[in-house]
Amino acid sequence: MTQTPLPQRLTVKEKVGYGLGDMASHIGLDNVIIFLTFYYTDVVGLPAVFIGTMFLLARIGDAIIDPVMGLLADRTSSRWGKFRPYLLWLAVPFGVSCMLTYAVPESLSLGAKMVFATVTYCFMMLMYTAINIPYCSMGAVITADNEQRISLQSYRFFLATVGGALSTFFMLPLAHYLGGDDKLLGYRWAMAIMAAAAIVMFLICFWTTRERIQAKPSHAHFMADLRDLWQNDQWRVVAVLVLTNIAFGVIRLGALMYYVTYALGDAALFSWLLGAHIAGKGAGSALSKVLTRGRSKITVFAGAAMMAGVLSIAIFFMPPSLALLVGMMFLVSTFYQITTTLMWVMMADVADYGEWKQGKRMDGTIFSTLLAVLKMGMAISGAIVGWTLGLSGYVPHAAEQNPQALFSIIALFSLVPGVLSFISVIALRWYRLNDATMSDINLHKAVLQGDN
Repeated sequence: MTQTPLPQRLTVKEKVGYGLGDMASHIGLDNVIIFLTFYYTDVVGLPAVFIGTMFLLARIGDAIIDPVMGLLADRTSSRWGKFRPYLLWLAVPFGVSCMLTYAVPESLSLGAKMVFATVTYCFMMLMYTAINIPYCSMGAVITADNEQRISLQSYRFFLATVGGALSTFFMLPLAHYLGGDDKLLGYRWAMAIMAAAAIVMFLICFWTTRERIQAKPSHAHFMADLRDLWQNDQWRVVAVLVLTNIAFGVIRLGALMYYVTYALGDAALFSWLLGAHIAGKGAGSALSKVLTRGRSKITVFAGAAMMAGVLSIAIFFMPPSLALLVGMMFLVSTFYQITTTLMWVMMADVADYGEWKQGKRMDGTIFSTLLAVLKMGMAISGAIVGWTLGLSGYVPHAAEQNPQALFSIIALFSLVPGVLSFISVIALRWYRLNDATMSDINLHKAVLQGDN
């Protein structure tokens, strides 16, 4: 039987410590989403169609590995718990993998650069998987209290936003400062500094957190766990939410650099829109906690998703006004981040629901398979951006893109994310783990523990 302590308030120190883990992750992940396609096409000189295909195949392979990592974590037993030790063991390998991704040698031939990019990108995604799945699973075992879970995730995503700022907002000026006209050198050293910071953050996360919900390591066959997982109907609903959520973010941010460069006609405006995006994410992380006080997280999620969708589509029809775009970028990112924060709370609820329904706790398996869905969403979304650019006739470094390519860039930034947001609202109709249901589930577990 799982040992679940009585609800308690988490300290700010532990919440910040836990959040630093995602701050470290986003130093690598946000670079992949926002900069890596542009780095590969316009700095390294790799073909856009190749990049889209590489992203698709690499992320599909990585998504297949995710459940294996979750099953392994569920079978881990150490004096630090099931999930925390991975932060200690893999902090350095993760940092090294991030640095190597932005270290494509200039002297290589085009074919060799393609091989180097493929190998280092796959290695980085593997290390991200190996450390991030245990980290995400920790959110379900630090506390069972719904209010504290929302608070924990709010801290997490606020600090993840700061990590995204370190990784993206300062990436270009830092690369320019360190490399000057040598862009390859600049990107390499900029990422080396950020990777070192990520290592330190993961180690702090390890030392400041605690696993309070303790379940015995699983000894069931892998296939038995996966079969039980599929029978968890709420896992299937959350999987759709994860897929639409990540696709919204990846497609929108993947098109951002192209949007400011060719739709707005000034690449220097990138920092303005990225700054608005980062500020919006910070606001959304904080608001998710405030808006759920006295309100159902399902209602708040639906409202935020609708607003993100409507405003995103509205950008397609807007005139190219910087002030207006900055405001809209802030609002869309705010509402989008509210849904992202609550989505991770829903993942933890799915683990509690599965234990209540099936009699065994599978945090690692649940989070890893949902992260596999997330990776599949990243794979498909990244491929969509690369393929759309390639098929529309996009020409790197061109002073002006053809009308088809320009339309595609604007649609990727606005219309496509908006439609995905509406799909998530439809899927939410089948999610039934509201606050009252989760209270009943936790009460049921407490009664069983009392009887034992």
